[in-house]
Amino acid sequence: MAFNDLLQQVGGVGRFQQIQVTLVVLPLLLMASHNTLQNFTAAVPTHHCRPPAHTNLSEHRGLEAWLPRDQQGRRESCLRFTSPKWGPPFPNGTEANGTGVTEPCINGWIYDNSTFPSTIVTEWDLVCSHRALRQLGQSLYMVGVLLGAMIFGYLADRLGRRKMLILNYLQTAVSGTCTAFAPNFPVYCAFRLLSGMSVAGIALNCMTLNVEWMPIHTRACVGTSIGYVYSLGQFLLAGVAYAVPHWRHLQLLVSVPFFAFFVYSWFFIESARWHASSGRLDLTLKALQRVARINGKREEGTKLSMEVLRASLQKELTMGKGQASAIELLRCPTLRHLFLCLSMLWFATSFAYYGLVMDLQNFGVSIYLIQVIFGAVDLPAKLVGFLVINSLGRRPAQMSALLLAGICILVNGVVPQDQFIVRTSLAVLGKGCLAASFNCIFLYTGELYPTMIRAVTALLPETLGQPLPDTVQDLESRKGKLSQQQQEQQKHMVPLQASAREKNGF
Repeated sequence: MAFNDLLQQVGGVGRFQQIQVTLVVLPLLLMASHNTLQNFTAAVPTHHCRPPAHTNLSEHRGLEAWLPRDQQGRRESCLRFTSPKWGPPFPNGTEANGTGVTEPCINGWIYDNSTFPSTIVTEWDLVCSHRALRQLGQSLYMVGVLLGAMIFGYLADRLGRRKMLILNYLQTAVSGTCTAFAPNFPVYCAFRLLSGMSVAGIALNCMTLNVEWMPIHTRACVGTSIGYVYSLGQFLLAGVAYAVPHWRHLQLLVSVPFFAFFVYSWFFIESARWHASSGRLDLTLKALQRVARINGKREEGTKLSMEVLRASLQKELTMGKGQASAIELLRCPTLRHLFLCLSMLWFATSFAYYGLVMDLQNFGVSIYLIQVIFGAVDLPAKLVGFLVINSLGRRPAQMSALLLAGICILVNGVVPQDQFIVRTSLAVLGKGCLAASFNCIFLYTGELYPTMIRAVTALLPETLGQPLPDTVQDLESRKGKLSQQQQEQQKHMVPLQASAREKNGF
């Protein structure tokens, strides 16, 4: 657990940390765009059936003669009359001189292009009987996120965080660009799945690489900063989507910058902590000395040697490499406990979060406005979360964020549909709590798992001020110390309770 002392020796939070953390975090501005991009690229404009070919729409009532109305008097989106009805419409939706027999939109649809001139919905007619395909596109993206978390998390623990970030930037750039030129919907879905995989890898390795290069007292600050960059990305998406409403242009605009991220990521320095846990002490020494030079601590760097590192990191070298297996998540009782608890936290937070942010059109207000509001609520929510994390700890922050989010979502479920302001307010508040929960769980996961499996609440241990564990034994030792402290506290409580009973005459 001496690695934190080595970081302090080579500069703590110096020029290197400031530069690398900034460059690693910068792509997260566009990660928010990819996660919620389909709110705009797959927006559903107002639409109705196209009348048969060669129909003269200039005749009396024109298009209206083909379109039935629903009980609210609105045009049906997925039905048309089998023959035109020239009489005046009745309030109940039937026509004056006909039976009102309807049929599906066999000649396609006409879309209102005033807000969304081009989306995947309008291009491939993903409406009515094909409307489920729209959700399929986003579902496959989320499947990619799941696969990417498993595959790139595992590879990052084997091959390093830097290599995975380089690969993920390139994959996001290529797959996102190919998505913009997709000739049909199946090809679009395939490239969206690949984009989801790489975006998950970026999110995991961004947090991991930054946390492993930062001293203990700065980790909450770094985690919160990463969360704020993601929130700023939501503002950016709203502005870019408003300025570039064509879905192919928008898709291309949020994907091409990843080519630049790919180029400069070659200059990242791999995690020295990961090198040490992999048994590569020579690379650990090289990385630490390079960081010392960048931080202006060249003399401190020259004091480091293989012997110094062996003495400082003896436990990591003897125990870490032999246990670098994801099987430990299920085999080791302590890790199994953490894995199950964290899995439930990730599922609850992600399920609720994306359930709110992936259907902005149903809030009854401008989709661009609600996107800005959802981004704005993150700012105070994450600030409060940061203060709670630093003062009370990770566990109270995680518990309170999820509890408040759950209350907002449950109450929202019983509010009448016509109460748009109340429903939107509850959704915004719940989304803010979930954003704070995400901020905490990213930090929590990085701090709880050992270095070699790091890239994979009430029952979770507190990590405020604790060094990062590098081996499974570090976790077991931490658990043992906590149990010992609890036993000592109980021993001290017994005489105090007995003394209190004697004073009260019991």
